[in-house]
Amino acid sequence: MSQTDIYEQMIAKRQEMSKSQRKIANYLISHQETAPFLTASKLAKNVEVGEATVVRFAFFLNYEGYPDLQRHMQEALQRKWTSAEVFARTTERGEKPEDTVSEVLSDDINNLQQTLQQMDKKEFQGAVEDIVDAERIYIIAYRSATSVALFLEFYLDLVLQNTEMVRSADGVSEHLLDIEENDLVIAFGFSRYTKRTVDVLKYVKQKGAKTLVITDHMLSPLTPYGDRKLLAVTEINSFIDSFSAPQSIVSALITAITRSEQDKVERRLEQLEHLWDAFDVFQE
Repeated sequence: MSQTDIYEQMIAKRQEMSKSQRKIANYLISHQETAPFLTASKLAKNVEVGEATVVRFAFFLNYEGYPDLQRHMQEALQRKWTSAEVFARTTERGEKPEDTVSEVLSDDINNLQQTLQQMDKKEFQGAVEDIVDAERIYIIAYRSATSVALFLEFYLDLVLQNTEMVRSADGVSEHLLDIEENDLVIAFGFSRYTKRTVDVLKYVKQKGAKTLVITDHMLSPLTPYGDRKLLAVTEINSFIDSFSAPQSIVSALITAITRSEQDKVERRLEQLEHLWDAFDVFQE
Protein backbone atom coordinates (compact mmCIF):
# COMPACT_ATOMS: atom_id res chain seq x y z
CA MET A 1 0.00 0.00 0.00
CA SER A 2 1.47 3.35 -0.96
CA GLN A 3 1.61 6.49 1.15
CA THR A 4 -1.09 8.11 -1.03
CA ASP A 5 -3.40 5.13 -0.56
CA ILE A 6 -3.18 5.24 3.23
CA TYR A 7 -3.73 8.95 3.69
CA GLU A 8 -6.27 9.31 0.88
CA GLN A 9 -8.25 6.56 2.62
CA MET A 10 -8.23 8.60 5.82
CA ILE A 11 -9.38 11.70 3.96
CA ALA A 12 -12.09 9.81 2.07
CA LYS A 13 -13.52 8.33 5.28
CA ARG A 14 -13.25 11.47 7.36
CA GLN A 15 -16.99 12.20 7.22
CA GLU A 16 -17.73 8.75 8.64
CA MET A 17 -15.38 9.24 11.58
CA SER A 18 -16.20 10.22 15.11
CA LYS A 19 -14.74 13.44 16.48
CA SER A 20 -11.90 11.56 18.17
CA GLN A 21 -11.14 9.54 15.04
CA ARG A 22 -10.93 12.73 12.99
CA LYS A 23 -8.42 14.09 15.50
CA ILE A 24 -6.28 10.98 15.00
CA ALA A 25 -6.55 11.18 11.20
CA ASN A 26 -5.63 14.87 11.20
CA TYR A 27 -2.60 14.19 13.37
CA LEU A 28 -1.38 11.30 11.21
CA ILE A 29 -1.82 13.30 8.02
CA SER A 30 0.03 16.28 9.52
CA HIS A 31 2.90 14.18 10.90
CA GLN A 32 3.55 11.68 8.12
CA GLU A 33 7.27 11.36 8.83
CA THR A 34 7.10 10.97 12.62
CA ALA A 35 3.69 9.51 13.48
CA PRO A 36 4.42 6.05 11.96
CA PHE A 37 7.00 5.50 14.71
CA LEU A 38 4.70 6.30 17.63
CA THR A 39 3.25 3.49 19.71
CA ALA A 40 -0.50 3.44 20.28
CA SER A 41 -0.09 4.88 23.78
CA LYS A 42 2.20 7.68 22.61
CA LEU A 43 -0.09 8.56 19.69
CA ALA A 44 -3.09 8.62 22.05
CA LYS A 45 -1.21 10.95 24.39
CA ASN A 46 -0.19 13.30 21.57
CA VAL A 47 -3.70 13.44 20.11
CA GLU A 48 -5.33 13.55 23.58
CA VAL A 49 -7.61 10.58 23.06
CA GLY A 50 -7.85 7.20 24.72
CA GLU A 51 -5.55 4.40 23.61
CA ALA A 52 -8.59 2.22 22.88
CA THR A 53 -9.76 4.91 20.43
CA VAL A 54 -6.49 4.58 18.53
CA VAL A 55 -6.94 0.82 18.28
CA ARG A 56 -10.56 1.21 17.10
CA PHE A 57 -9.38 3.76 14.54
CA ALA A 58 -7.10 1.13 12.98
CA PHE A 59 -9.99 -1.35 12.80
CA PHE A 60 -12.19 1.38 11.31
CA LEU A 61 -9.70 1.66 8.43
CA ASN A 62 -9.86 -2.14 7.96
CA TYR A 63 -6.44 -2.93 9.43
CA GLU A 64 -5.88 -5.89 11.75
CA GLY A 65 -4.92 -3.57 14.59
CA TYR A 66 -2.75 -0.58 15.33
CA PRO A 67 0.58 -2.41 14.67
CA ASP A 68 -0.75 -3.34 11.21
CA LEU A 69 -1.68 0.28 10.45
CA GLN A 70 1.62 1.49 11.86
CA ARG A 71 3.65 -0.91 9.76
CA HIS A 72 1.86 0.16 6.59
CA MET A 73 2.50 3.82 7.41
CA GLN A 74 6.17 3.05 7.95
CA GLU A 75 6.39 1.20 4.65
CA ALA A 76 4.64 4.10 2.96
CA LEU A 77 7.68 6.23 3.66
CA GLN A 78 9.37 4.08 0.99
CA ARG A 79 12.74 4.00 2.63
CA LYS A 80 14.49 2.32 5.55
CA TRP A 81 15.14 4.61 8.48
CA THR A 82 18.45 4.22 10.26
CA SER A 83 18.56 3.74 14.03
CA ALA A 84 19.75 7.33 14.39
CA GLU A 85 16.78 8.63 12.39
CA VAL A 86 14.28 6.59 14.39
CA PHE A 87 15.88 7.83 17.61
CA ALA A 88 15.55 11.44 16.46
CA ARG A 89 11.90 10.96 15.52
CA THR A 90 10.89 9.22 18.75
CA THR A 91 12.76 11.31 21.32
CA GLU A 92 11.60 14.53 22.89
CA ARG A 93 14.11 16.69 24.71
CA GLY A 94 13.54 17.28 28.38
CA GLU A 95 11.44 14.20 29.14
CA LYS A 96 11.76 13.14 32.79
CA PRO A 97 13.01 9.63 33.67
CA GLU A 98 9.90 8.96 35.76
CA ASP A 99 7.74 9.73 32.71
CA THR A 100 9.87 7.44 30.57
CA VAL A 101 9.57 4.42 32.86
CA SER A 102 5.78 4.78 32.97
CA GLU A 103 5.61 5.15 29.20
CA VAL A 104 7.85 2.17 28.44
CA LEU A 105 6.18 -0.18 30.92
CA SER A 106 2.77 0.85 29.55
CA ASP A 107 3.99 0.09 26.04
CA ASP A 108 5.21 -3.33 27.19
CA ILE A 109 1.82 -4.10 28.75
CA ASN A 110 0.13 -3.04 25.52
CA ASN A 111 2.49 -5.22 23.47
CA LEU A 112 1.71 -8.23 25.65
CA GLN A 113 -2.03 -7.66 25.36
CA GLN A 114 -1.92 -7.30 21.58
CA THR A 115 0.34 -10.34 21.23
CA LEU A 116 -2.08 -12.42 23.27
CA GLN A 117 -5.04 -11.21 21.20
CA GLN A 118 -3.41 -12.16 17.90
CA MET A 119 -1.86 -15.43 19.09
CA ASP A 120 -2.83 -18.43 16.98
CA LYS A 121 -3.25 -21.17 19.61
CA LYS A 122 -3.11 -23.98 17.03
CA GLU A 123 0.11 -22.58 15.60
CA PHE A 124 1.56 -22.41 19.11
CA GLN A 125 0.57 -26.01 19.81
CA GLY A 126 2.13 -27.08 16.51
CA ALA A 127 5.36 -25.28 17.43
CA VAL A 128 5.49 -27.14 20.75
CA GLU A 129 5.00 -30.48 18.98
CA ASP A 130 7.69 -29.68 16.40
CA ILE A 131 10.19 -28.86 19.16
CA VAL A 132 9.40 -32.04 21.09
CA ASP A 133 9.63 -34.22 17.96
CA ALA A 134 12.81 -32.67 16.55
CA GLU A 135 15.98 -34.76 16.39
CA ARG A 136 18.19 -31.69 16.64
CA ILE A 137 17.27 -28.05 17.23
CA TYR A 138 19.26 -25.12 15.88
CA ILE A 139 18.54 -21.55 16.96
CA ILE A 140 19.36 -18.65 14.65
CA ALA A 141 19.39 -15.08 15.99
CA TYR A 142 21.63 -12.11 15.43
CA ARG A 143 22.25 -8.75 17.04
CA SER A 144 19.75 -7.79 19.79
CA ALA A 145 17.53 -10.82 19.08
CA THR A 146 20.23 -13.06 20.57
CA SER A 147 19.14 -11.94 24.04
CA VAL A 148 15.84 -13.77 23.73
CA ALA A 149 17.32 -16.69 21.80
CA LEU A 150 19.95 -17.41 24.47
CA PHE A 151 17.22 -17.84 27.08
CA LEU A 152 15.44 -20.38 24.87
CA GLU A 153 18.66 -22.26 24.14
CA PHE A 154 19.59 -22.51 27.81
CA TYR A 155 16.34 -24.16 28.89
CA LEU A 156 15.71 -26.32 25.82
CA ASP A 157 19.19 -27.81 25.99
CA LEU A 158 18.87 -28.21 29.75
CA VAL A 159 15.85 -30.50 29.44
CA LEU A 160 16.00 -31.86 25.88
CA GLN A 161 19.80 -32.01 25.38
CA ASN A 162 19.58 -31.47 21.63
CA THR A 163 19.63 -27.70 21.19
CA GLU A 164 22.37 -25.46 19.82
CA MET A 165 22.40 -21.77 19.09
CA VAL A 166 24.59 -20.95 16.11
CA ARG A 167 26.53 -18.02 17.51
CA SER A 168 29.05 -17.38 14.75
CA ALA A 169 27.62 -15.88 11.58
CA ASP A 170 30.73 -16.91 9.67
CA GLY A 171 30.49 -20.51 10.83
CA VAL A 172 26.80 -21.05 10.20
CA SER A 173 27.42 -23.10 7.03
CA GLU A 174 29.56 -25.62 8.92
CA HIS A 175 27.01 -25.95 11.73
CA LEU A 176 24.14 -26.61 9.33
CA LEU A 177 26.01 -28.72 6.79
CA ASP A 178 24.38 -31.99 7.88
CA ILE A 179 20.94 -30.66 8.73
CA GLU A 180 18.14 -33.10 7.89
CA GLU A 181 14.37 -33.23 7.55
CA ASN A 182 13.82 -34.34 11.14
CA ASP A 183 15.75 -31.32 12.47
CA LEU A 184 14.20 -28.00 13.45
CA VAL A 185 15.53 -24.46 12.99
CA ILE A 186 14.10 -21.74 15.23
CA ALA A 187 14.81 -18.26 13.86
CA PHE A 188 14.31 -14.92 15.61
CA GLY A 189 14.05 -11.70 13.66
CA PHE A 190 12.61 -8.27 14.38
CA SER A 191 12.71 -4.98 12.50
CA ARG A 192 15.33 -4.11 11.30
CA TYR A 193 15.77 -7.66 10.06
CA THR A 194 19.24 -9.06 9.41
CA LYS A 195 19.91 -10.43 5.94
CA ARG A 196 21.89 -13.34 7.39
CA THR A 197 18.83 -14.69 9.22
CA VAL A 198 16.81 -14.72 5.99
CA ASP A 199 19.68 -16.37 4.10
CA VAL A 200 19.96 -19.14 6.71
CA LEU A 201 16.22 -19.82 6.53
CA LYS A 202 16.39 -20.04 2.75
CA TYR A 203 19.21 -22.59 3.01
CA VAL A 204 17.61 -24.85 5.63
CA LYS A 205 14.32 -24.85 3.74
CA GLN A 206 16.18 -26.10 0.69
CA LYS A 207 17.60 -28.88 2.88
CA GLY A 208 14.07 -29.85 3.94
CA ALA A 209 14.38 -29.01 7.64
CA LYS A 210 11.39 -27.76 9.61
CA THR A 211 11.37 -24.11 10.61
CA LEU A 212 9.81 -22.04 13.37
CA VAL A 213 9.93 -18.27 12.98
CA ILE A 214 9.44 -15.89 15.90
CA THR A 215 9.06 -12.41 14.48
CA ASP A 216 7.04 -9.22 14.79
CA HIS A 217 4.74 -9.09 11.78
CA MET A 218 3.34 -11.12 8.89
CA LEU A 219 5.16 -8.69 6.59
CA SER A 220 8.49 -9.74 8.12
CA PRO A 221 10.90 -11.18 5.51
CA LEU A 222 11.26 -14.23 7.77
CA THR A 223 7.62 -15.33 7.56
CA PRO A 224 7.71 -16.86 4.05
CA TYR A 225 10.29 -19.37 5.30
CA GLY A 226 8.52 -20.41 8.50
CA ASP A 227 6.57 -23.66 8.66
CA ARG A 228 5.32 -22.26 11.94
CA LYS A 229 5.09 -18.55 12.72
CA LEU A 230 4.63 -16.95 16.14
CA LEU A 231 4.12 -13.18 16.09
CA ALA A 232 5.10 -10.85 18.92
CA VAL A 233 4.41 -7.12 19.02
CA THR A 234 7.66 -5.24 19.71
CA GLU A 235 6.63 -1.60 19.26
CA ILE A 236 8.07 0.99 21.61
CA ASN A 237 8.60 4.72 21.35
CA SER A 238 12.37 4.32 20.94
CA PHE A 239 14.99 3.14 18.48
CA ILE A 240 15.15 -0.19 20.35
CA ASP A 241 12.60 -3.02 20.20
CA SER A 242 10.53 -4.10 23.17
CA PHE A 243 11.23 -7.78 23.79
CA SER A 244 8.67 -8.31 26.55
CA ALA A 245 6.28 -10.13 24.20
CA PRO A 246 8.92 -12.30 22.43
CA GLN A 247 10.31 -13.22 25.85
CA SER A 248 6.85 -14.21 27.05
CA ILE A 249 6.32 -16.39 23.98
CA VAL A 250 9.64 -18.13 24.67
CA SER A 251 8.67 -18.65 28.32
CA ALA A 252 5.34 -20.10 27.21
CA LEU A 253 7.08 -22.47 24.77
CA ILE A 254 9.48 -23.74 27.44
CA THR A 255 6.66 -24.22 29.95
CA ALA A 256 4.40 -26.02 27.46
CA ILE A 257 7.25 -28.28 26.29
CA THR A 258 8.26 -29.30 29.82
CA ARG A 259 4.65 -29.99 30.75
CA SER A 260 4.13 -32.16 27.68
CA GLU A 261 7.30 -34.12 28.52
CA GLN A 262 6.68 -34.18 32.25
CA ASP A 263 8.17 -37.60 33.15
CA LYS A 264 11.29 -37.05 31.06
CA VAL A 265 11.83 -33.56 32.43
CA GLU A 266 11.33 -34.66 36.05
CA ARG A 267 14.01 -37.35 35.67
CA ARG A 268 16.35 -34.89 33.99
CA LEU A 269 15.88 -32.25 36.69
CA GLU A 270 16.44 -34.80 39.47
CA GLN A 271 19.74 -35.80 37.83
CA LEU A 272 20.73 -32.17 37.48
CA GLU A 273 19.95 -31.45 41.13
CA HIS A 274 22.44 -34.14 42.18
CA LEU A 275 25.01 -32.66 39.81
CA TRP A 276 24.44 -29.12 41.05
CA ASP A 277 24.82 -30.30 44.66
CA ALA A 278 28.05 -32.15 43.82
CA PHE A 279 29.56 -29.02 42.26
CA ASP A 280 28.09 -26.66 44.86
CA VAL A 281 26.48 -24.52 42.14
CA PHE A 282 23.96 -22.52 44.14
CA GLN A 283 24.39 -20.29 47.18
CA GLU A 284 22.79 -21.77 50.25
